[in-house]
Amino acid sequence: MTSPSARLPITNASDARKAIASLEKIMDELEQTVTEETARVRAGHFRAAMNLDDTKIKCARLYAAESEHVKAARAAIAKLVPEALDRLRQRHDAFQGLLRTNLTVLATAHAVSEGIIRGVSGELARKQAPSTYGASGRVQPPSSKASPPLAISRTL
Repeated sequence: MTSPSARLPITNASDARKAIASLEKIMDELEQTVTEETARVRAGHFRAAMNLDDTKIKCARLYAAESEHVKAARAAIAKLVPEALDRLRQRHDAFQGLLRTNLTVLATAHAVSEGIIRGVSGELARKQAPSTYGASGRVQPPSSKASPPLAISRTL
């Protein structure tokens, strides 16, 4: 895959088809990577999902650059190969759905892990705080300063 910045402007149908084919090839790899990441996160294999980060970043950069190249020549492509442009639009719509699913799965995993950490921290604070009674005769909730902070490693 060549860098779009190194390409000449699209002036004929062959150039247009090559640009769209290049974008579709990048999209294939990006879709495969995102689908694999989604499956791994759903299965709880977070380390394995993190191993896809470099590939996903590389594909996303290529996708953004190639998309800009095609977008800049949209008028020429629409004249030269309108059917390919329509196919590309449909493909982008499907890709948006895939990305929404991926982001939902990632947000859910983030919320669940955050809830677990908060639960563990609260349980540790509850166990380490002395149980005392207040002036009203009711049990006082533990002070937020009653327990040491919870240390978390950000690497999986």
